[in-house]
Amino acid sequence: MKFGKEFKKQMVPEWTEAYMDYNGLKRILGEVRGYKQTKHSATHNKALQKKPALDKTFSGLHKEASNLPSKGDIEDQVIDVNTLQHEGSGQIYKTKFLRQSEEGGEVEVTFFRKLDEELNKVCNFYKDKVEALMHEADVLNKQMDAFIALRLKVENPDLNGSSLKRCYLSNVSSKMPPTSTTCSRDRNPGREYVGLTPEVDMNDDHQQEDSTAGPEVNSVSTTSPDCDQREEVNKNDYKEDPLKILEHVKINNTLESPISTIKGVFKNSKEEDLSFNKEELRKVEERLRHVFVEFYHKLSLLKHYSFMNLAAFSKIMKKYEKITSRRAARLYMRIVDDSYLGNSDEVTGLLERVETTFIKNFSKSNRREGMKLLRPKAKREKHRVTFFSGFFLGCSIALLVAIVLRIEAHNLMDKEEGTQYMENIFPLYTLFAYIVLHMLMYAANIYFWRRYRVNYPFIFGFKRGTELGYQEVFLLSTGLAVLASAGFLANLQLDTDSSTRDYKTITELVPLVLIIFVLLITFCPLNILYRSSRFFFIKCIFRCICAPLYPVTLPDFFLADQLTSQVPAFRSFELYICYYSLGEYSRRQSKCLSHGVYNTFYFIVAVIPYWLRFLQCIRRLCEDKDAMHVYNGLKYFSTIVAVIIRTAFELKKGMTWMVLALVSSSVAALINTYWDIVIDWGLLQRQSKNKYLRDKLVVSHKSVYFAAMVLNIVLRFAWMQLVLEFRLHSLHKMTIITIFSCLEIIRRGIWSFFRLENEHLNNVGKYRAFKSVPLPFSYYETDNDDVDDDDDDDDDDKID
Repeated sequence: MKFGKEFKKQMVPEWTEAYMDYNGLKRILGEVRGYKQTKHSATHNKALQKKPALDKTFSGLHKEASNLPSKGDIEDQVIDVNTLQHEGSGQIYKTKFLRQSEEGGEVEVTFFRKLDEELNKVCNFYKDKVEALMHEADVLNKQMDAFIALRLKVENPDLNGSSLKRCYLSNVSSKMPPTSTTCSRDRNPGREYVGLTPEVDMNDDHQQEDSTAGPEVNSVSTTSPDCDQREEVNKNDYKEDPLKILEHVKINNTLESPISTIKGVFKNSKEEDLSFNKEELRKVEERLRHVFVEFYHKLSLLKHYSFMNLAAFSKIMKKYEKITSRRAARLYMRIVDDSYLGNSDEVTGLLERVETTFIKNFSKSNRREGMKLLRPKAKREKHRVTFFSGFFLGCSIALLVAIVLRIEAHNLMDKEEGTQYMENIFPLYTLFAYIVLHMLMYAANIYFWRRYRVNYPFIFGFKRGTELGYQEVFLLSTGLAVLASAGFLANLQLDTDSSTRDYKTITELVPLVLIIFVLLITFCPLNILYRSSRFFFIKCIFRCICAPLYPVTLPDFFLADQLTSQVPAFRSFELYICYYSLGEYSRRQSKCLSHGVYNTFYFIVAVIPYWLRFLQCIRRLCEDKDAMHVYNGLKYFSTIVAVIIRTAFELKKGMTWMVLALVSSSVAALINTYWDIVIDWGLLQRQSKNKYLRDKLVVSHKSVYFAAMVLNIVLRFAWMQLVLEFRLHSLHKMTIITIFSCLEIIRRGIWSFFRLENEHLNNVGKYRAFKSVPLPFSYYETDNDDVDDDDDDDDDDKID
């Protein structure tokens, strides 16, 4: 694979604009190559005429060329790189091309000007990120101080303050003090703090160096005065009584459960005290472990960013030398290596210290287990997934053909008994059709998200290495399709076969067995069939149900939006309950619509998804105080009114109800269409450089966006056709309703792609490549600002 493609593939998607513009520099070099080729063709004939003379003097030229290095460095005659100091942005690099007077020199000047701009951009971005991580390292150091003090208190509840102090100091005495290397003036103080907290030892090599240096720290004469002063401060910090540390901290309440939310409403925050029990320690340890894993991931991304950009500068300079035959790479790469991007090693040092701290405190000194958590293995595509996906797809198609042929062979649609049978059994299997179609749309979305580098695992917050690819989702959808189709075909076979007439009551239980089997697989606690993804889905469903009692994250409201397109599936599930709990299946006829309780829940079930989404808007309004959540809530409230009126018309009929249903549905459809296109997709921006779209697009073909907008409008208003009174047979009407329901699922799938694309572009615009994790502790005096900053970052992660 060429480096350009590999470079683009290895980019952090949210930092794409912060990387070196490799393709832009290649285009400039292409212009240089074009000029060189034109010049070469013009002088080719003259070169042929002088060929005999050149042959005679070739050996002399060769000898002269071999003596060129002794006459001086040719690179100094090509470029001259100046390093300038600029206020607020550190060093600025400016290259002067010394061959500008030659033909074509203007293009090479443009190249080096662009090269300097990219180097300055990359260095500034890298420096800003490193400084932010250094500040975060200082905060983590304080978190570890409180955590170690809490652990000592919980594990030694009978010890008094002086005993705890001695235990605290005994852990400190076995720790390596800062050396002259770690206290270099070029490094941020945050670097030596991480990994130097109590009960955190450094690696074995450093311990050996410390043991050979002498028994006393003060005897080390290689440390600088600043390092000695800093070491003295650290000693004073370590001598502090752990109980005093605990007196100045509190455990942050993130309101992540219904009970904690209710307590947070009725309890004053000043009344919250730090409890000393093992359960509290376990929660703090779990949260702090998550913080360290995310912090390590940030460091890894930043290190990879530095490595890829250094490689890109090296490649582009080699390409320049190859095209121009000028030796300028060594001098320029020397400047790049001496820059902050190539010379800074804060990130590498922090990575080592985080590994040591994490292994010591969170994996019981088991390096293998600790590194598994810090560096989860990337998922590998398995050939058996591809094989079974194709196999199940073929089986499902074959089963569908068999079902059609079976119905035609027995003329079920021409018989009154057969039509009644299809009216009873068909709605039970449409539930599986809705689920399979939605999963297929999700698989298609994942495929296109990956193709256009939309970082969906980060946006949804999947645990690294556990996210499902489009092949896995396609496998699950085709597997469920095979299961449902086989059940439907088994029903037809048993009901049309004269030898099984005595077991017709039992055959009616096939759909119930299928739905129970699917539910058992979904909630199965065993590590089979993508357990982490199943549990993530269940967790999001539970958070949607408890919408006002949980903080609303993007996966929560994204899933709630998906559920609003599955109202027919909810009604099918209600039909299961009625059909089997009331014994309708034994009489082989469904009279659920005549039950008052069923009709009542027919209203409720249709409203539930929109009501949950409305409650999420209320919760976000209380947290963010943003007026956009009010408008979003009103949008869902208008949809609730439309659904209720349309359902009432479906059950009661009448011209009055039809007019009300048409008016309410039209208003809701207009509001929802505007919100989809303008707010969720971010399109129809008049001032955009892409007319009526937005400034940034991941799909290069603009017609795709216009087609998506038109299709969204058409499908938004398509379901309004259900308001019109169809004078059709009940089975045909049921088929039409199923078709319109499938069209709504397809519309939701299209909406999902562009909604996540807009979220991804928002992250790219803010260079947001990782989420902020709430810290377990906050200091009453000094850390309040840090916690507030983290909260602000969390708010940025929530987009309407």
